[in-house]
Amino acid sequence: MGSADFININNLSIGYASGSKQKIVAANLNAQINKGELVCLLGSNGAGKSTLMRTLCGFQPFFDGQISILGKTIGILTEREISRLVSVVLTDRIVVPNATVSELVSYGRSPYTGILGRTNKKDLQFIERAIEQCGIAHKKDALLSSISDGERQKAFIAKALAQDTPVILLDEPTAFLDLPARVEIIQLLRRISSESGKSVLLSTHDLDLALQMADRLWLLHNNGPLITGSPEDLLLQNAFQRLFQNKGIEFDTKTGLFRVEYEHFHELPIKGHGFEYVLLRRAFARRGIKTTGMRENPEWWIEIGKNGQSTFHLYKNEKQLISESSVEMIVKQTMNCMDLKINNK
Repeated sequence: MGSADFININNLSIGYASGSKQKIVAANLNAQINKGELVCLLGSNGAGKSTLMRTLCGFQPFFDGQISILGKTIGILTEREISRLVSVVLTDRIVVPNATVSELVSYGRSPYTGILGRTNKKDLQFIERAIEQCGIAHKKDALLSSISDGERQKAFIAKALAQDTPVILLDEPTAFLDLPARVEIIQLLRRISSESGKSVLLSTHDLDLALQMADRLWLLHNNGPLITGSPEDLLLQNAFQRLFQNKGIEFDTKTGLFRVEYEHFHELPIKGHGFEYVLLRRAFARRGIKTTGMRENPEWWIEIGKNGQSTFHLYKNEKQLISESSVEMIVKQTMNCMDLKINNK
């Protein structure tokens, strides 16, 4: 293990045991996380993301291989020892009746406060600093039941920060949030890893955010393997196509983003380019029409823009039939003129 590795897993096999029977979810997993890295775990449903997360934090045993955190082997450590190495934010919505934000965050100090749970001056400093870092100081006395989902998730992250561990694991921390809140949470985790030197591993379905924000990605395939690397290197290797193959989406190597696959029944040449073309292509694709570049002597085609304007002009046999400034209207008028039915031949 390299000296910079905060987490190292070698030939790991994970799954569930029922009596003498074992159900292996994924095997021969190998990966590392370095100090101060934000790592996103991606994979389809059923690939074993949650199982891997729960195994890494010692919540369930593994069948084979090794997990080490800062050189210490998970499996021989006590629960208290693990709690000083790893803090965890799980998907499950934990209900803490009548608790305030400060009270929730204070639970993060439990590995250090003893049986009675009394906090000292040092504990209070950790609690206040964690609340400040997560941007919820103005809500510290508010009941958890009275704040938004995004603020509540920040409170749970603050609890993990107050625990003062070198590693933070989060299982789908943005699962219940709207888009602005999801972006805010990932940006917060980005700052935590960069500024505090803590290693942050989160499982997520937010592919676009992971591609933009993570230092490293873990791609977990069904039954393994676990492919790791920077987002840029994995893009170069076209590693995403296999992960999501046959799911009705395709990976656009030009944009680095996923694109929904549509079934096409017609083709329509387009003369033009730029943002207007991207929008027009998407609108027609939803209706089963594939847009193409111009070819010689087409019967029907659309020209984008004249005299620097964002307009759309439908032609048939060199004669302009329609001019519209709305994507919705040019699509509707084109389908009417061509007598096309949505997603039908």
